[in-house]
Amino acid sequence: MSTAAYELLAASQHVWNLVAAFIGGLVVAGALVWAVRVGMRVMDREEPRPAPEEQPRLPDGGAIRETREVREPDEVPLTSKDGARLMPYELHHAGSRTGKDQQRKRWMPGSSGGFGSGGPGHV
Repeated sequence: MSTAAYELLAASQHVWNLVAAFIGGLVVAGALVWAVRVGMRVMDREEPRPAPEEQPRLPDGGAIRETREVREPDEVPLTSKDGARLMPYELHHAGSRTGKDQQRKRWMPGSSGGFGSGGPGHV
């Protein structure tokens, strides 16, 4: 084969690469257009958005405030080795309960220190 034939083959390969890239771009663009049209059809079938007067509003008494309480663990009752096993309905509904002492724990100087803070820690 002559040099001109190799150049022609190389040029035709370059053209085929460009054509393949263009067709691939058309496929991707077509898929995106299809996806948008399907999404629009799905949105048309959905119920309409609520009007502003249908939106939720605050109760007459105002905003509901959060409550703070000290919780303590609600341990699983112990059973003896020869006793009956605990059934799920015998357990409490939550893993913690309201603590007996509702006073917040306060920091006292010299009683604690964070890691790397240079404090003495528990003394």
